[in-house]
Amino acid sequence: MLKNVAVALLHGVNPFEMGVPAEVFGVDRSEEGLPVYDFAMVGAEPGPIRASAGFTIGTGHGPERLAEADLVIVPAQKEAVERPYPPALLDALREALERGARVLSVCSGAFALAAAGLLDGRRCTTHWRHTAELARRYPAVRVERDVLYVEDGPVITSAGTAAGIDACLYLVRQEQGSRVANAIARRMVVPPHRDGGQAQYIEHPLPAHREDDGVGRALTWLEEHLEEEVTVEQLAARVHLAPRTFARRFQQETGSTPYQWLLQQRVLRAQYLLEETDLTIDAIAARVGFSHSAALRHHFVRRLDTTPHAYRRTFRGPEAVECEARESAAAGTEPPRVEAG
Repeated sequence: MLKNVAVALLHGVNPFEMGVPAEVFGVDRSEEGLPVYDFAMVGAEPGPIRASAGFTIGTGHGPERLAEADLVIVPAQKEAVERPYPPALLDALREALERGARVLSVCSGAFALAAAGLLDGRRCTTHWRHTAELARRYPAVRVERDVLYVEDGPVITSAGTAAGIDACLYLVRQEQGSRVANAIARRMVVPPHRDGGQAQYIEHPLPAHREDDGVGRALTWLEEHLEEEVTVEQLAARVHLAPRTFARRFQQETGSTPYQWLLQQRVLRAQYLLEETDLTIDAIAARVGFSHSAALRHHFVRRLDTTPHAYRRTFRGPEAVECEARESAAAGTEPPRVEAG
């Protein structure tokens, strides 16, 4: 269980990237029934730490604090590509993985993970401006250039700046469920999940859902009608665009096709319903727009590498067994077995 989070700060740390984990993990939201993390900013070099914006940071913790963390985060720093990294930090990162902790980088913080050897043989990413250099400097690393974040085992790397929010919320969702991740996102006034990759940010910013924009209106309508079957032609007609024009603009502005975007939103809604309701799998499938539970299971496994039943058991424990028993009784079948391992 994710409880103890430490952020390793180096001289030249970027304030926004430093603030991302502080906002996700460092705020006490217990009045909303959300987890409270044992959170610490750690000086990975002799302090006070000098931020890239010109101010200094006194952390009160040295590298030894990293040894306690379930999650170690390395945010971006100025000149991260060129700088040498303190041996104590590299040792702490390697030891974190050895003891079963997770490690996450924000933006160019991936270079510290690569210097520690944590990315050798792993898939990873960083800001699109640095992906080629990361691949050149560390040939054993498998750099993915057009994604917002990558999880490979216990290591998560994220792309530039705001993608750190995506990666942190993804980890919260994996560890503590969509209710917690969605509630934190709501407090931060950010989407709990974004589709697409970095390619869209190289040439086009992702717009908000604007009512004067055809794609924005379509996204708003889709979010409110996930259970309905709809074609690209129907969506295009709804916002008064030619189908090819609509499909092209949708891809440019979201980084995804309408079909893939809709599938992802349906799976996200199914995650929430599995966690928060006693609806049967069949009922959830119908509510999120899948024709039957087998279709929901297929897309759930493809995106999350687990089944709806297993997901519900993970996040609801004994309550999930009761749900399955009621579902099986109603259907006149045996409840699904829980397989060891």
